[in-house]
Amino acid sequence: MKKYRKWIQIGILSVFVVLGAVTIAGTFSASGSLAKEGNQAPEFTLYDLNGQKHSLSDFRGKAVIVNFWGTFCPPCKNEMPAIQNQYDKWKDQGLEVLGLNLGESKVTIDSFVRQEGIRFPVLMDRNLDTASNKYNVTRYPTTFFVRPDGVIHKVFVGEMNEQIIEGFVREIMPAK
Repeated sequence: MKKYRKWIQIGILSVFVVLGAVTIAGTFSASGSLAKEGNQAPEFTLYDLNGQKHSLSDFRGKAVIVNFWGTFCPPCKNEMPAIQNQYDKWKDQGLEVLGLNLGESKVTIDSFVRQEGIRFPVLMDRNLDTASNKYNVTRYPTTFFVRPDGVIHKVFVGEMNEQIIEGFVREIMPAK
């Protein structure tokens, strides 16, 4: 039995190494593939500033802009009026905008929303491991343009202007 002990130990160690490698590879491939253009947008459920719960699936059948932002981010703040203008222009034709704030306090978010006159739902991604993790957001602002069928049409990282937003909105609007 002594002469087989070394081979048994090597076998057990090999099994753990293989299982670890498979687990790590699965984690990287899953997280890297969730929120890409052409894939189904990952589901999330978050609360707005009034405590109302919103899920992405609530907006199925509509074009949706999912914008990850923070008041600490100058480009995020700069693009907010353009997003609001496009929301006002297209909301009656089936556009929804969800502004997902990244972990700031309700007081900070509420103050900014009131000051800027934001009228679309602003949701609080407080744990930073809910929606922002599912969407693999690492830079701000990051915006996802989601078609009515729930598929991500475009991912835009960085500050947008009205022309950029309107161009992508026209591409995702529901057919009449």
